[in-house]
Amino acid sequence: MSVRLAVIGAGVMGSDHARIFAAELPGATIQVVCDAAEARARHLADSTGAPHVLADPEIAIRRADVDAVIVASPDFTHAPLSLACIGAGKPVLCEKPLSQSSQECLRVIEDEMAAGRRFIQLGFMRRFDRSYAEMKAALDQGHLGRALVMHNFHRNMETPASDFIGAMAITNSAPHEFDVARFVLGAEFEAISAFQPRRSDAKVAPVVMVLETEDGQLVNIEINNNAAYGYDVRAELVGELGAISMNAPSHSKLDANLRQTVGYDADWRGRYAEAYRRQNRAFLTFVRTGEFSAIAADAWDGYCAAIVGEAGVRALIEKRRVAVDMTAQPTFYRGN
Repeated sequence: MSVRLAVIGAGVMGSDHARIFAAELPGATIQVVCDAAEARARHLADSTGAPHVLADPEIAIRRADVDAVIVASPDFTHAPLSLACIGAGKPVLCEKPLSQSSQECLRVIEDEMAAGRRFIQLGFMRRFDRSYAEMKAALDQGHLGRALVMHNFHRNMETPASDFIGAMAITNSAPHEFDVARFVLGAEFEAISAFQPRRSDAKVAPVVMVLETEDGQLVNIEINNNAAYGYDVRAELVGELGAISMNAPSHSKLDANLRQTVGYDADWRGRYAEAYRRQNRAFLTFVRTGEFSAIAADAWDGYCAAIVGEAGVRALIEKRRVAVDMTAQPTFYRGN
């Protein structure tokens, strides 16, 4: 039987998710597209074969002909809509962040634990990317010895909005690095420092963070939202016995005019296309079987990203090292 999905949010991410499920993953049907802009919702519904268009996400979630929900609406709606999905007993693939407020994440966690099972798979898709999977495997299999330092940088062509500020590099962009570093290292953060150089223009300068894990490792992260040249994400994990670094995928090199050139994508979607497919396939398995993916992110991971982000913003503003004051992980979420 096909899994009937409601897609909430018909923007870039909602459209991408809908098309992956409709065109690339057998056993999924887009049943409802929900967006405040009816024309945008109708366009996505027509392109994915969805028979219904709605403006009210609460109604979409409660529909009897919807088995599971994709939440790709604006960030501030993620936690309330996830709570609505828990209340309706429907699994939800929620785009990151679950919330930028750690307290709001805890409210979601409380409701999920009260319901007695996990409903939320959070969209930290890098866990499904082959580069990070191989990095984690190299560490887990002992090839690197003890992990010492993880280097990360995340560069975009330009800021996504005119009101973007340095703190948003920490709360909007860096959560992917916060999560995948936790995932690869299997360790939590205990402190963060954040720095920002001065540009020669009015654009937002890069933010550089140094995080300390509870196990004594260092993770550095550069977020550059105005790199200008293209979308570029890289990582290297250094251990006592060796190191492993990510190879950025490149399908071709051009030799011409006495030069060799490699192109960059304009955004993240091409780089992580396969990771999104794997993530969404895992979600379908979760919906059908109730078995949560062993590598997928959940509500607890959303909380961890949020509280590290809050500490990072304080570190940037106050120009000091800030402790990550994380609550104890509930046993409900251990073992994933």
